[in-house]
Amino acid sequence: MTKVLVIDDEAPIRLLCRVNLEAEGMDVLEAADGPTGLEHAREQAPDVILLDVMMPGLDGWRVAEELLEDERTQDIPIIFLTARAEFRDRARGLDIGGVDYVTKPFNPLELAPLVEDLLQRIGRGERDELRGEKLAELRTLMQD
Repeated sequence: MTKVLVIDDEAPIRLLCRVNLEAEGMDVLEAADGPTGLEHAREQAPDVILLDVMMPGLDGWRVAEELLEDERTQDIPIIFLTARAEFRDRARGLDIGGVDYVTKPFNPLELAPLVEDLLQRIGRGERDELRGEKLAELRTLMQD
């Protein structure tokens, strides 16, 4: 069973993610702040993390950096799930090491297929290709 950790300070967003991911047979862990998210990631070893950027205290950027610096969590794929939609924010998320960047509001029905596709591709060794595609999409958007 795919285990997803949702780190977001907004309870309605966590609930929306939980309901839609559990409906597709995934196990969902929740954290309402960065420190709790880091603790859950280290103890529960999720398959993927959905991470908000704008959280009080320890923000999502720093959480991602800490996850990627820790040998126990560095290989867990991070999908940023945030209201920050500017190009520089998307680029920062991918530069830090995120494998995808979803902006709020989002279609919750698309979450499970996104997670499944991402994990399949990473399982086939396509992590760098995936990030490269996201960066190429971003470059294309910037040119338009």
